[in-house]
Amino acid sequence: MSVNKVILLGRVGRDPDVRYVAQNQPVASFTLATTDRAYTNANGVQVPERTEWHNIVMWGKNAEIAERYIRKGTQIYLEGRLRTRAWEDRNQVKRFTTEIYVETFELLARPREGMSQQTPDSQQAAGE
Repeated sequence: MSVNKVILLGRVGRDPDVRYVAQNQPVASFTLATTDRAYTNANGVQVPERTEWHNIVMWGKNAEIAERYIRKGTQIYLEGRLRTRAWEDRNQVKRFTTEIYVETFELLARPREGMSQQTPDSQQAAGE
């Protein structure tokens, strides 16, 4: 028995790039950032914030939804599986990349740019 399961919750790093392959099958690809918060351990050592970038791939209906609704900054939850592929670059150097092939996902929040830019002072003034 084996398990290949990935669960991520993060923010989209760039708008999805959607292309169509054999038999007009859509495939979307984009990056997703997950961030571990900074903290201080028991010895008083400060550990800085750390961001990991993941290559995300969606096929079929998921790719169509991604094309319509996912934008840079969108917060999403996704489940999928890891895939590693290899290719040769222009100089015949073998390259590898690891991607997450999405099985299910859920949009959690719109991009931050779309949020209200009011400060607490302007909200207080509006309520007076």
